[in-house]
Amino acid sequence: MGQSAAIPVPAFDVDVLLDTAVASVRDVRCRGECRHRSAEECASATHLVFPYRGVYLRHVGSAQAVADANHVLSFNAGEGYRVSHPLEGGDASLSIRLDEALLRELAPPALLRDDAPPAFRHQALRIDARAQALVALLRHALHHDRVEPLEAEGLVLTLASRSLGPRTARTPGATRARQRLVDRAKLLLASDPARRWTLAGIAAQVGGSPVYLTQAFKQVEGMPLYRYQLQLRLARALDLLESDIDLSALAQDLGFSSHSHFAAAFRQAYGRTPSGFRGVAAHR
Repeated sequence: MGQSAAIPVPAFDVDVLLDTAVASVRDVRCRGECRHRSAEECASATHLVFPYRGVYLRHVGSAQAVADANHVLSFNAGEGYRVSHPLEGGDASLSIRLDEALLRELAPPALLRDDAPPAFRHQALRIDARAQALVALLRHALHHDRVEPLEAEGLVLTLASRSLGPRTARTPGATRARQRLVDRAKLLLASDPARRWTLAGIAAQVGGSPVYLTQAFKQVEGMPLYRYQLQLRLARALDLLESDIDLSALAQDLGFSSHSHFAAAFRQAYGRTPSGFRGVAAHR
């Protein structure tokens, strides 16, 4: 008897968490085994994609965007894109599709092209801490069936409105060279969020002087490097808080000097202590 052909293992695991006339929500986890650009893919409908674990690069033509927990990615209907994974460990994202009429109502006109179906001008926008918290709460609640469809739809619309509103950072005419420099810095921070980097250390790794890197990063991301790294650390905490991990151990793993330092930074960002947020996520 000849050997049977091996069955290829899918690169993605997808859980459908919500599917209504208003919105669909999917939890998409990718093993990230391909370091080079994937074959071109194309979304059938426009989606908002919120990475919450890991990092990848998304390529549309000659443009690229770093997909990490500080951003929302727009996957436009009918627009070809490729994905690459410069770091090991894979990634996970919450993917949201909204009714087209609702998307047009929520998104500021300046963000959308004059297309049908609706399509975004930018493939990535930075989100704030409140949006990160909404991603975690929505995902935890839907995974554990702790929320009814009506409430879940409301959370989805709030998350979309928050992510597309005036708090979202724009790129004010940064050159491609500056954008690529900043992308390298973001990938470096994502490769080891717990590391206590220095500005000179980052600049030496990505190229450019500390002064130029500081200016470029602030122009592109609207915040300094240390704040960007802090939001990555706290987003990782949001992902892990549902587990039974000890909070002091989590603080150490994320690079905080102490549990109190971690708790204070978390509360300032999300309005609750880590233990308080864990309680809300568990009982929502």
